[in-house]
Amino acid sequence: ISPRGRRRVAFIVAQVIFVGLVVLVNPIRVRASSLMQGEIIPKGYSEWSHMSQPALLVFFLAGAVMLIYLLDRRRPVESGLFWALVTAFIALNAGGASHLSSVYFASGGLILGIAVLETSYAMAYHDELTQLPSRRALNQALLKVGDSYTVAMLDVDHFKQFNDTYGHDTGDQVLQMIASRLADVSGGGKAFRYGGEEFAVIFANKSVDEAYPSLEVLRKKIEATPFKVRDHDRRERGKKGKKRQAPRPHAKKRVRVTVSIGATSSDGDGRPADAVLQAADKALYRAKNSGRNCTVVSG
Repeated sequence: ISPRGRRRVAFIVAQVIFVGLVVLVNPIRVRASSLMQGEIIPKGYSEWSHMSQPALLVFFLAGAVMLIYLLDRRRPVESGLFWALVTAFIALNAGGASHLSSVYFASGGLILGIAVLETSYAMAYHDELTQLPSRRALNQALLKVGDSYTVAMLDVDHFKQFNDTYGHDTGDQVLQMIASRLADVSGGGKAFRYGGEEFAVIFANKSVDEAYPSLEVLRKKIEATPFKVRDHDRRERGKKGKKRQAPRPHAKKRVRVTVSIGATSSDGDGRPADAVLQAADKALYRAKNSGRNCTVVSG
């Protein structure tokens, strides 16, 4: 689980614990509290509700926080939690109409279930780092693309050496930069994150000769994109306070990022998708052996 995921889980758990404390707190202690005796929310705004004022306050605060999360990150989890909270609020205010409360609570559970399914699908078919479809999505696309298509495999040149020299965070930034260029590939191509520093592009209903110009435009666009290595000493300087250290020689260096591409097509020859991918991978291997930063195609 990522640091952001841990913070999100901690926030949800904290909400559950807080609501549980409000629900399970001894009523005598509540009456003894001057805060609970007073009007937290003006009567004009709360007399329509069957809920106590402390409970209303908890729901309003939770709703405001979840709305901020929803506006900041429009993802299934945030959306599901917000609307489940809304349905729970409506259900608790349904009063004596128990059948309506059951419907609202069931709707909230259904919303959360759909959100979990959408999140699971996104995790399986979407790469979080590059925001491209993942390898599993590529396999699904190959099953639906038909008999005539071109597959291109793309690999970042000297990526391991780049990671060792500048660090994995900078390597991730390189992958994100390349993914942004791949997302705009011309010629009707659709890009995927294949794994590691490898990407794939599918051109439906196009031969390898038809796809080649688009691949060359893509390769040259990546090569022409300026990439500036960020100062990796910032974190160390922040930890050590005011003491500044001399930056590394490559701290603000501009580096040249290039890719090698191998492509092949399936022109209704009956080859399975795995065989086409292997042929594209072999073409990529030839591109790397030919000096890198080039595109090699095979029939």
